[in-house]
Amino acid sequence: MVVDRYGRPVTGLRITVTHKCNYKCFYCHMEGEGEGGEELTADDIARLVKVSKRLGISKVKLTGGEPLLRRDIVDIVKAISDVGVADLAMTTNGSLLKGCVAELVKAGLRRVNVSLPSLKKGVFEKITGVDMLDDVVEGLLKAKDFDLRPIKLNTVLLRGLNDGEVWSLMDFAGKHDFILQLIELEPLGGTNELYNKYHVSLDVIENWLERRAFKIEERRDLHKRRQYDLGYVKVELVKAVNNPEFCMHCTRLRVTADGKLKPCLMRNDNLVDVLSALRRGADGELSQLFIEAIKAREPYFKGVCGAERAKIC
Repeated sequence: MVVDRYGRPVTGLRITVTHKCNYKCFYCHMEGEGEGGEELTADDIARLVKVSKRLGISKVKLTGGEPLLRRDIVDIVKAISDVGVADLAMTTNGSLLKGCVAELVKAGLRRVNVSLPSLKKGVFEKITGVDMLDDVVEGLLKAKDFDLRPIKLNTVLLRGLNDGEVWSLMDFAGKHDFILQLIELEPLGGTNELYNKYHVSLDVIENWLERRAFKIEERRDLHKRRQYDLGYVKVELVKAVNNPEFCMHCTRLRVTADGKLKPCLMRNDNLVDVLSALRRGADGELSQLFIEAIKAREPYFKGVCGAERAKIC
């Protein structure tokens, strides 16, 4: 296992397989990436995963854009699965999931996170720019039928749009044994005006969950994130903005769609280009580039984040 200069182990790769998307979400930050060039092939991605596995990175999550727009997405999943990773997951908007979930599971997909901004058709369309709520719900239920576990619902809370739906989202998630993940809007991909207009603090919800949860589990493998078990549903909060605790427990290294290692979601000034080494089959060089990117990792938000980290935060 490799660790960065701050003692943080790097155990997971988050791979953007495409920037293309069939939604038009006004708050989208494109994984903190700009428009890239040529997309990595399935073979490219498998080689990256194979090299990273030798360094102790054993978890992979595929994302986008919308990863299911890749015509070879099943091939990508199969190629990664054949490498033999400990965990293979995908973040998707779910609109195309019902048509390919069987193939994805057969290829080796183990978990899925599905974006669900609203259960109200009008609000859903206002946020995403498309009328596909029914398709998403069908995809979720199909994924449940194929026993993908856990299935997480990703909801970015937006003031004045979906922030009043928290309780109905909890009920929906609980009914179907999904985990609800409420996400704080991040100041990426838009203007300060957009962030100031739609940002919702998760503090009130966190306090409510703290009082009512009969069990609270700390996810040390996920930014020390807490999971609140209310009995009928489990809820997680993603509080990334101005949160040193979140940053100091980050275990991810990102891969851009055009073949760069990205040490931090919030930065684009320390990317490490691996495309050339990939295409030459230079695995030794790739390993060194991974180590270079890991050395460049630095908590974006620094501050007081626990006594054990105080000296380096």
